[in-house]
Amino acid sequence: MLSHDEVAAAGEALFEAERSGRQIGLLSLEYPSLAMDDAYAIQADLCDRKRAAGASVIGWKIGLTSKAMRDALGIDIPDSGILFDDMLFENAATVPEGRFIEPRIEAEIAFVTNDILSGPGVTREDVVRATEHVVAALEILDTRILRRDPASGQARTVFDTIADNAANAGIVLGDVRHSVGEVDLRWAGALVRKNGEVEETGLGAGVLDDPALAVAWLANRLGQYGQRIDAGQVVLSGSFIRPVEAPPGSRIIADFGLFGEVSCDFG
Repeated sequence: MLSHDEVAAAGEALFEAERSGRQIGLLSLEYPSLAMDDAYAIQADLCDRKRAAGASVIGWKIGLTSKAMRDALGIDIPDSGILFDDMLFENAATVPEGRFIEPRIEAEIAFVTNDILSGPGVTREDVVRATEHVVAALEILDTRILRRDPASGQARTVFDTIADNAANAGIVLGDVRHSVGEVDLRWAGALVRKNGEVEETGLGAGVLDDPALAVAWLANRLGQYGQRIDAGQVVLSGSFIRPVEAPPGSRIIADFGLFGEVSCDFG
């Protein structure tokens, strides 16, 4: 385990990287023993700093729900991060130029809760009962850590990403709300276009076979650490596409068919 001072130093470095827009080096190189518990401890320190600076928690994100991505990274479980109010953009909003460092986009199904979900033992049925509605969503990813170390060529690891609040940076919610039982979420999918061209397609089944199961996984994981999903929170259930690069001038539209459409532009 990293020491308290090491965790705090890493959390402060990530916080300043977000504020300044200047990336830091790989934590996995600076701390070769970095493990999953260390990464979540750094994430917690970073998020405490964001709260102290005035940000409010609005929910959670789940990442690495794709089996292919987990296999590529050599892990067997998803990861998670915390959503803050300053991450929320209106549908069709323009993201100001310079707001993010290296933004990318993922298409997801978001759950908005009307009851508490507290593990252990949370089931899919519990998630359905505790969900006010589901809605098409875009997650804006960013990285406050270099993707690759320029000297050694080493790529960032999953522990770097977890420490960096699971790389989350923004969220855009669609306008069309659905009851969670109204649509078979396994078959809810999207065509994701960048500047008019289809970049990615996918189905909800790519998220742990069912996005509701991903939310149950999150509630049970949080329960191990005395945390929970509260009523009124947003949960991004996980992406069913590969991340799409979104440099300045990009227009991203995710067409979920009857489920709705969600979009954003990058200035």
